[in-house]
Amino acid sequence: MKAKPLAMHPAFAALRDDPTLKVKVAVSDIDGILRGKYIHRDKFFGAAESGFGFCDVVFGWDSHDACYDNTQVTGWQHGFPDALARLDPATARRVPWDGDVPFFLGEFVAPDGSPYPICPRQTLKRVLARARELGFEAMAGVEFEWFNFAETPHSWAAKNGVGPTTITPGMFGYSLLRMADSREFFNALMDQMGAFGVPIEGLHTETGPGVYEVAIAFSEALEAADRAILFKTGAKEIGKRFGIMPSFMAKWNAQLPGCSGHIHQSLSDGRKNLFFDQAARHSMSPLFESYLAGQLACLMEFAPMFWPTVNSYKRLVDGFWAPVKPTWGVDNRTASFRVISGNPKSTRLETRCPGADINPYLAMAAVVAAGIHGVEKGLKLRTKPIHGTNQGAEGIPRAPRSLIETTRIFRQSQIARDWLGDAFVDHFAATREWEWRQWQDAVTDWEMKRYFEII
Repeated sequence: MKAKPLAMHPAFAALRDDPTLKVKVAVSDIDGILRGKYIHRDKFFGAAESGFGFCDVVFGWDSHDACYDNTQVTGWQHGFPDALARLDPATARRVPWDGDVPFFLGEFVAPDGSPYPICPRQTLKRVLARARELGFEAMAGVEFEWFNFAETPHSWAAKNGVGPTTITPGMFGYSLLRMADSREFFNALMDQMGAFGVPIEGLHTETGPGVYEVAIAFSEALEAADRAILFKTGAKEIGKRFGIMPSFMAKWNAQLPGCSGHIHQSLSDGRKNLFFDQAARHSMSPLFESYLAGQLACLMEFAPMFWPTVNSYKRLVDGFWAPVKPTWGVDNRTASFRVISGNPKSTRLETRCPGADINPYLAMAAVVAAGIHGVEKGLKLRTKPIHGTNQGAEGIPRAPRSLIETTRIFRQSQIARDWLGDAFVDHFAATREWEWRQWQDAVTDWEMKRYFEII
């Protein structure tokens, strides 16, 4: 039976009688920044049928649009041609803070229709397809912590990147009082994100001036990553209405806690949670143990996908909430991997080491690939759960403290190449090496304060 044309998908066809004149579309770049545009309705229907051209520079430049000089798939040597972007009808939604304009996420494909090797969303889809071949549907939910500042792009530029003003002072976790200080923004996040197809399970203040935490509802892993990347951009867009600038930077102030991007996961066979086994220790099935063992074994293999920026490693400081060793524990928030064991519905793994600065597609790909690697290899838990704050982790080495160290491990990883492909590993490693070089060339205010007068 011949497949129905993609343009006839209900999500696309529903817009044929819609009076709207434009549609908003977006794709993820390597850093997890949504790059997008409005397109006219007439062009949209052509794009719905056969895709549309999108300059491949979105994979050839950094977060500030400086073009890489060390990449192969895209770069100056190729002239930055259009790559083919294809809209996913399953991502259809309307943007409630933008006049209910129709919105779709896209992903990139090669000229022959195969997945574009360095597209983050396609990278995650490849990992999930491999899990599905083994009979597993990965389920996930993402939590973010982020700081909110009383700044605009112009006020922040005028400050030359120094001394942002938080929307509230003091350390007030779970504070109803501090929620009331920005009630309109708080409620807009809760209500409009839900209307945008990004349902929020919980939203509260965290410990720190102007810091919030969100828990996005659990779903299939690709949908969870879509929701996560849409939340980050959506929060920034909503914040503009209230003169608020959200920041998902991992660590903006050395004296304050950093911002996490925790990922909750379980595996399903389409009917039940395969992580739950009431008769097993901690209610963890053997499958769950192997999945966790894979993440423990592979944390450093995929580390730049959890900690993708120079700043990510400033969060990995002993004595703060961010875990710094590949450890696991039962309902222990100081471990990198928190086992939440309860009932058939709630039993899951919380990977707590990523920061809020993740590209959700890549971090999700990393955790699922590492976990399924453990399942494929039948890995066993070789370490005991830690207790308290790293009690029992004395012999476990801590994570590296720099992007270049983890990038070198990643580039050499055969596990990463097996799961993500050589083209992606080489490209992503090159982009992280570029990021490190930009940091090496920079002169910071710390250096000026330390050396300018006295040396």
